[in-house]
Amino acid sequence: MKFANMQATSYNDTVVRQFAIMTVVWGVVGMLVGVIIAAQLTWPELNLGIPWLSYGRLRPLHTNAVIFAFGGCGLFASAYYVVQRTCNVRLFSDKLAAFTFWGWQLVILLAAISLPLGYTSGKEYAELEWPIDILITLVWVAFAVVFFGTVGTRKVRHIYVANWFFGAFIIAVALLHLVNSAALPVGMMKSYSAYAGVQDAMVQWWYGHNAVGFFLTAGFLGMMYYFIPKQAERPVYSYRLSIVHFWALIFTYMWAGPHHLHYTALPDWTQSIGMVFSLILLAPSWGGMINGIMTLSGAWHKLRDDPILRFLIVSLSFYGMSTFEGPMMSIKTVNALSHYTDWTVGHVHSGALGWVGLVTMGSMYYLIPRLFGQKKMYSVKAIELHFWTATIGIVIYIAAMWIAGVMQGLMWRAVNADGTLTYTFVESVKATFPFYVLRLLGGLLYLGGMVVMLWNTIKTATQGRSVEVQIPSLTAHA
Repeated sequence: MKFANMQATSYNDTVVRQFAIMTVVWGVVGMLVGVIIAAQLTWPELNLGIPWLSYGRLRPLHTNAVIFAFGGCGLFASAYYVVQRTCNVRLFSDKLAAFTFWGWQLVILLAAISLPLGYTSGKEYAELEWPIDILITLVWVAFAVVFFGTVGTRKVRHIYVANWFFGAFIIAVALLHLVNSAALPVGMMKSYSAYAGVQDAMVQWWYGHNAVGFFLTAGFLGMMYYFIPKQAERPVYSYRLSIVHFWALIFTYMWAGPHHLHYTALPDWTQSIGMVFSLILLAPSWGGMINGIMTLSGAWHKLRDDPILRFLIVSLSFYGMSTFEGPMMSIKTVNALSHYTDWTVGHVHSGALGWVGLVTMGSMYYLIPRLFGQKKMYSVKAIELHFWTATIGIVIYIAAMWIAGVMQGLMWRAVNADGTLTYTFVESVKATFPFYVLRLLGGLLYLGGMVVMLWNTIKTATQGRSVEVQIPSLTAHA
């Protein structure tokens, strides 16, 4: 009875610790696969003639590992940590929380086995076949029960804005996953989509863009709204703006997906709606970026000495840049140049490496020492080294892809006076080679920083110890 009472008066940080550690581990794995496929694109002979190590098999493994393993574990860790602190209550169900951890690791393991073997639905960011999709659904329902159950039993009347973003991300991802993954199974690892033709493409990119909008944006904005004020020791710049940011963002994002299907069989009016909503998205996105960065008002000097704060603030700069670039690329005349080129790859990675990667790393650097009873990470110099290698790596990567993409777009549509194409496709591939080498260099730097983080995390965890944090009384909390 005494043990049960102690459980009730302390936060459940065991599951947070597990997810935080696995965030770093899967980050190294996902980025290593990214570096391997970047090398394969530069020198195709590195495929080694082995089917399950070919680019076509490893590329979906890379995207799933980075988005759902690295990003997903970071989101679970942050959501579970933040919801307990802001609601002043222990997680709703320890057993369900444990199930979400082990279930999610099993999903990742099954993805790592099935994708190289060639089992895929062929849908971007939703390649996993139907048995794994069912497991994802069960884990996600458990996640929703734990999160909303914790919010529902909170001891504080107010629901902090970070929880609004986490809640929206959980609900939207559930909806996206269920609708897009609807399929007819015809074997243990084979199914056909419930939709056909252009409808299938529309549903897929409604899902695909909102995987970016909710999984890779709303959830990480939840992190931003909690960890930046905490690390800066300042209140959020404008609480009113954070609420406007929330409602404007989640309403607008849902309708932007058709911009992935410009100049396809999708009806022209649908493409135009996607473009218009993409342009509208610029306002709430920049509102959120400004709110996060301006939280440092009166404390800019902290950026000089605090590498964790630097991770968090620079991630917002990349968020602002990516959410400017995305709407611009959705304009049909711009898209006519950028579509199918490496400019799109540069845009995706400025968001993924710059925004998602850096904000996750900053949040984990905040969490990990606290979860192991330490005042700070084992080596602050290693955090500094990680920041610079990651940032330089991102800049090299995206600059190379931007230049390559614009060059490809111009080469593909260059015509001679008689109307014939000036360049063959192979000539555009050859011209891209040096930029592929630069991308590989940028990826290696980013991966190197992640390996430094893994070393720092192991050192911090082994010299520290798991701690039970007592839930403060309401009077103390206030």
